[in-house]
Amino acid sequence: MLEGWFMWFILFWVITLPVMMGIGGFFMFRKFLKALPKQDGWSDLDWQNYYIKKTVNLWGKEAKELLNELVSPVPELFRQVAKEKIAGKIGQLALEERAKEISNDIIIRGYIQATPKRDHKFLRKKCEEMSIDLSQYEHLFD
Repeated sequence: MLEGWFMWFILFWVITLPVMMGIGGFFMFRKFLKALPKQDGWSDLDWQNYYIKKTVNLWGKEAKELLNELVSPVPELFRQVAKEKIAGKIGQLALEERAKEISNDIIIRGYIQATPKRDHKFLRKKCEEMSIDLSQYEHLFD
C-alpha cells in the first residue's frame, strides 16, 4: 500500500495530467476546426491569411502601433494569434470598402467584429485609457 506523501504525489499527477491534456486537446481541436475547409474550399485560417497578405501594404506605422496597443491587454501567450485574427478582419473590411489605407476607424470596427463579446470590456477600457470615443461604434457591440 502507498502511504504518506508519495500517495498524494501520485494522486496529484493522476488528476493533473488528464486535466492538462484535456485543456490542451480542447484548444488543439478548436484550431483544427478553423483549419477545415468550408463550402468554398477555404478554411477560416486561409481567408484570414489572404486578407492579411492582400492588405499588408495598406498598414501605416500609426495603424500598426494602434493595433499593437489595442491587443496589449491580451495575455502574451495568445497575443500573436489574436493580432492575426483581428488583422484579418481589418483587412477584410479594408478590401470590402476599397480603402486606400488602414484607418483608425477600420481598425476599431475590425477589432470589435473580430473579438467575442466577452472581450469587448477590455477594448472599452483600453480605448478609454487612450481617449478614443466609441460612441459611433455602439451598434457593433450588440
